[in-house]
Amino acid sequence: MKLPNIRLEVMNTLEKSMNELSAKYLKPIEENWQPSDFLPDSRDPNFFEKIKELQELAKEMSYDLWAVLIGDTITEEALPTYEAWLMNIEGVDQENENGWSKWIRAWSAEENRHGDLLNKYLYLSGRVNMREMEVSTQYLIADGFDIGTSHDPYKNFVYTSFQELATNISHRRVATLAKKAGNNQLAKMCGVIASDEARHASAYIEFVKRIFDLDPNEIMLAFDDMMKKKIVMPALLLRQSGGAIGSLFSHFSDAAQRIKVYTTYDYIDILESLLKEWNIEKIGGLNESAEKARDYLMALPNRLRRISDRIVVPEKQYEFKWIGI
Repeated sequence: MKLPNIRLEVMNTLEKSMNELSAKYLKPIEENWQPSDFLPDSRDPNFFEKIKELQELAKEMSYDLWAVLIGDTITEEALPTYEAWLMNIEGVDQENENGWSKWIRAWSAEENRHGDLLNKYLYLSGRVNMREMEVSTQYLIADGFDIGTSHDPYKNFVYTSFQELATNISHRRVATLAKKAGNNQLAKMCGVIASDEARHASAYIEFVKRIFDLDPNEIMLAFDDMMKKKIVMPALLLRQSGGAIGSLFSHFSDAAQRIKVYTTYDYIDILESLLKEWNIEKIGGLNESAEKARDYLMALPNRLRRISDRIVVPEKQYEFKWIGI
């Protein structure tokens, strides 16, 4: 489906500001943290003692927390899918490397550290069946995903604004639970990842803010469309060996809800925060279709809250092949 020309015009206008926005929301590589900053150094004579300490601390974490941590890691490891998806949106010029393609590559480079750090931690922890986790990761990348945005930059930026906020919440809550279990090392790891996600969320939120200034009608319709489809999680098609596509996601989601790492109420809170960030209630000059979309969006949190109140999360834990406890 061909996009309205105005969306490409807006992307071209915003592209002129990408150097400024990249400098604001991305960190210089030499100044950024790297996974090795948080893990035992294999060159250290005391390396094996530090690994033993890491593994002792890992024993105190609950089964559901392990399930969520591993699922989060697999989601982060599927970064090639997300980068390829974003590189295909209208207005991104890979061949001539415009400001948008530079942003996506630099964003991907920062995000890549997340999976690297968590994967190494899980391997060293001695609590994870790494082959099973790796099978799930390969499946998630191979199966691909469809977030309902097509090549539309407006819908993609609504999605990434929402998703970055969601991953911030998930990693931050895992950090809190790890700290409660006495695992300060893992808490620091998840904390720095959450901080990255918050910074990236701020960037995508600003992209959408600027689009609202230039093209309020079309971006309102894009926001409306994404919320009607629902913001699907990147791990929606998660599976493990022998399982069908997507068969594991509900169990992963149930584990996250049981320990309150990410719940349906968080989904609603994120929506409300975006309605406020983008000043949806007070945007003027909208056409009839955009006004109707705004009405739907403003009423949606209460509607979702009524639905969420009726959801019952299973108490029984699912047995994940990933977990070798």
